Amino acid sequence: MNRFKIIWNDKYFLKKTFAITIPIVLQNLLNNLVNLVDTLMIGQLGETSIAAVGLANKLFFVFALLMFGVSSGSSVLSAQYYGKGELMNIKRVLKVSLYIGIGGSLLFAIPGFFAPELVMSIFTPLEGTISEGAKYLIIIVFSYPLTAVTMTYVSVLRSMSYVKLPVIITSISILVNVFLNYALIYGNMGFPKMGVAGAALATLIARIVECGVLLFLVYSHKTGDGKLGDFVHLKYDRAKEKGAAFINKIFLSKYFNTAAPVIINEFVWGLGVTMYSLVYGRMGDAATAAITITSTVEQMALVFFFGICHAAAVLLGNELGSDKLDKAEEHAKNYIAMMFALSVVGAVAVFLLRNPVASIFDVSEEVLKYVKLCITVFAINMPIRMLNTLFIVAILRSGGDTKATLFLDVTSVWLIGIPMAVLGGLILQLPVHIVYAMILVEEVYKLILGFIRYKKKKWLRNIVA
Repeated sequence: MNRFKIIWNDKYFLKKTFAITIPIVLQNLLNNLVNLVDTLMIGQLGETSIAAVGLANKLFFVFALLMFGVSSGSSVLSAQYYGKGELMNIKRVLKVSLYIGIGGSLLFAIPGFFAPELVMSIFTPLEGTISEGAKYLIIIVFSYPLTAVTMTYVSVLRSMSYVKLPVIITSISILVNVFLNYALIYGNMGFPKMGVAGAALATLIARIVECGVLLFLVYSHKTGDGKLGDFVHLKYDRAKEKGAAFINKIFLSKYFNTAAPVIINEFVWGLGVTMYSLVYGRMGDAATAAITITSTVEQMALVFFFGICHAAAVLLGNELGSDKLDKAEEHAKNYIAMMFALSVVGAVAVFLLRNPVASIFDVSEEVLKYVKLCITVFAINMPIRMLNTLFIVAILRSGGDTKATLFLDVTSVWLIGIPMAVLGGLILQLPVHIVYAMILVEEVYKLILGFIRYKKKKWLRNIVA
């Protein structure tokens, strides 16, 4: 109880946390809301369509995790550089991250466009699901480079505590997406009826609008206070730096020492999680549809907690970069207590609402039963999962302890999660909710080792000194 009194009396901590958390929660909530609407609209086309789009988006899922690694790695540095007041180095971080993000997006977009059936066949052997998924994939891959640009800029802006702009842009993007979904999936208001291809085209157009508006606002606006637009407008003086290149070896070494483990972490972890989809895809359309719906519900339920994690990463990174190590340690303890208490409340709410939430989806009784059971498993695991996210994404990474987080994430998925998935889903052929529960055993392993690493305080350092 004493910790909660400390939190309540720390007005700076509360003000800073919620000033960052609320806009991020709103943005993520809007993004997940449109995913929910997508699932509901596509669900009316049948279980095969839900399964096809869910599996087709696994390619995007792995790419998005690569981008999450890039943006998380860049945020670690840019948050500390911002705490130190070095805007030119933030511009360097942005430039290198854009190169990696756009290059990575092409590695996923090219096979998705030229061989969509082959990509879909990796996830499922069902011909109908492969055919529907290919129609979606061949269009949606054009949104990947746009997503790379948007995620990179947003992560840097967030590290500077500028979080309102992404909410505005996301709101515009979602309005475009929902309107075009309604028009193109079913052929309403004179538009062609395109089914799952219409959903992909709607998302692509929304991403074009989102990226275009973001770049326009960033490059057309200057505040003079070291925030929006200021760092991108800075001019590098090579003469003053005695002919040194803007991106030099010293900077690249610091960038990759910090960011490379995060990028590898998210990518390899994403590949591991995709292996779960390979198992679910071979358990039939009912199992795949149930997991797709459960994932959508998960994302909606966790937006607030992910917002807290992002706020923690920014606040702790700023404090470590400005050498306020004692304050960073104290605030990390606040975040742990806050996350545990709030996630327990959230888990109870999810459990109590599982039946009405599951019933909004237009699916068969079999799928509905699986969804309710999977949501129950998710609720039980929720506090453990959220503490893991806080330790890995916020606390350890904020101080550049990225090799430890790489070890935690990769070993938990590949040594525990995947063997459990194969054992339960393919060998024992258990129901999908049991397989889902077996996979989540990895979270217990990760929590134990993550807490031990946190207590060693190797993350408590200024990496841009």
